[in-house]
Amino acid sequence: MKVDLLDNSKLSWQDYGPDDRFNYPIGYGGALLGHDGQGHIDLVYRWEPGKYCHFHRHLCEVRSTVLQGSLEVVTFEDGVEVSKITREAGSYSHMPEGDVHMERGGPEGATILFNLYSPDGRLTQMLDEQGNVLKTVTIENVLKQFAN
Repeated sequence: MKVDLLDNSKLSWQDYGPDDRFNYPIGYGGALLGHDGQGHIDLVYRWEPGKYCHFHRHLCEVRSTVLQGSLEVVTFEDGVEVSKITREAGSYSHMPEGDVHMERGGPEGATILFNLYSPDGRLTQMLDEQGNVLKTVTIENVLKQFAN
């Protein structure tokens, strides 16, 4: 499959937000690029300017590249904010499993390529604002979501 990641209007997008369960504005969406059936899955996500994705914990390795815009990443440990960085277009990151954070689109929003590897199929846990698990997202969930 050939995809232009900078002109991604032909992708099938799933939008998330707004979500009244949270005290911060949710506004992001994702598109499935591919998967190999062996635990590798590639996705592209885009954030609206100033909007967040859901607070979450990674359950697998995640590699990501900022394609457009900028993304603020706030990382937490034991419920306490420990770092805040802004990732600009062109930046690459490799995060281990267990990383707990929120991400927010910059002034022009953000488009990010994510490459995940999860041998057991578990990708993330959506968390409430106290860090309690609301939902576990798996490769199977993602594939079903994008099949519709």
